[in-house]
Amino acid sequence: MQKLPKKNVIVGLDIGTSKVVAVVGEIGEEGQVNVIGVGECASVGLRKGTIVDIENTAKSVEKAVEKAEQMSGVNIDSAFVGITGPHIASLNNRGVVAVASHDREISAEDATRVLQAAKVIALPADRKIIHVLPRQYIVDGYDGIVDPVGMSGSRLEVETNIVTGAGTSIQNTIKSVTRAGIQVEALVFNALASAEAALVPAEKELGALLVDIGGGTTELALYEQGSLWFASVIPIGGDHVTSDLAVGLRTPIMEAEKIKKKYGCVLQALMPDDDYIEVPNVGGNEVRRVSRKLLASIIEPRMQEIFSLVKSELKRCGYKGVLPGGVVLTGGSALMDGLVQLAGSEMNMPVRVGMPCNVGGMADIVNSPAYATALGILTYGSRNVAFLQAAPTADPLFGGLLSRFFSWFKEIF
Repeated sequence: MQKLPKKNVIVGLDIGTSKVVAVVGEIGEEGQVNVIGVGECASVGLRKGTIVDIENTAKSVEKAVEKAEQMSGVNIDSAFVGITGPHIASLNNRGVVAVASHDREISAEDATRVLQAAKVIALPADRKIIHVLPRQYIVDGYDGIVDPVGMSGSRLEVETNIVTGAGTSIQNTIKSVTRAGIQVEALVFNALASAEAALVPAEKELGALLVDIGGGTTELALYEQGSLWFASVIPIGGDHVTSDLAVGLRTPIMEAEKIKKKYGCVLQALMPDDDYIEVPNVGGNEVRRVSRKLLASIIEPRMQEIFSLVKSELKRCGYKGVLPGGVVLTGGSALMDGLVQLAGSEMNMPVRVGMPCNVGGMADIVNSPAYATALGILTYGSRNVAFLQAAPTADPLFGGLLSRFFSWFKEIF
């Protein structure tokens, strides 16, 4: 197997409730990322985005990585790893420091210190910080500053969004990947990764809500003025729709999943009365004819519940602004017929399906909302890989990220 230069190769690992996806990318001379390998495996060992069986999760990771290695011809020994689950939460906080130099010129060290100051928050003992994301810098009262380094001032402030998670869930994720023989370069919150892949800069600047409907969870990432304002995870996803169909149609779970993917529609009004499909019965070889309108009548209430919970999360976080960028849907469930119309009606704002962008190569394989998270992890990692190589022994929870957030933040603007 070919061993490409380490500095040119990066791996994103999306450990989801329904599937594990490993994506291998090659970083070009101008920083662009081209996908050269994809591996996918059914996920075993997770429930609602949370690992409940480390051994089976590790086996799923091994299988996905092996397939990615075979396609790319690259030995994989490390990866940027996505993390999700209802334990994820975010909050906005501010840090303030005095500029240290005698000439009052702000240095990169000052920027790092102010991020450290923003990180000082009261957290329960079982919670850990995953990301500290700068939203804007303020120098002597002047706000809206993206890059304060080199500016003159005596007081430096930063407004940040801090993403936290349960320490046990974080450690279980790291253990599962490590047991599969993969070193964790850094953890990346899935919704942040999906936004990297699916949102365009104009949407982030105007204000937009990313809704990633995965298997066991629905992840939210609200962007305003180019940066993350709020993030949350709802413990309901596409697998709940599958379960509803299995119960309502009295068919095995695997058959219900196939029916959802092939025939699922979230709006009864879109389905004709005379469109029928064959559905296998549980415990027998008999099949029944069922109308697609009946399928939609089972799916629609569950999807309405998901968007009702999304609206409740927006209300809970206290966001008072409008979102001209609207709602961007990703995740495998985003492909169901009628979802854009239903979401637009429930959320009362523009809605579109977010296709992955910012990466090249193998577009025919990964050009789907189902791969948005994995490709977003790859994009995120490509912007940080140079800094990781300079600090290879960094803690994977931060991966040395705090010292690199400032550089990453500058790159995206």
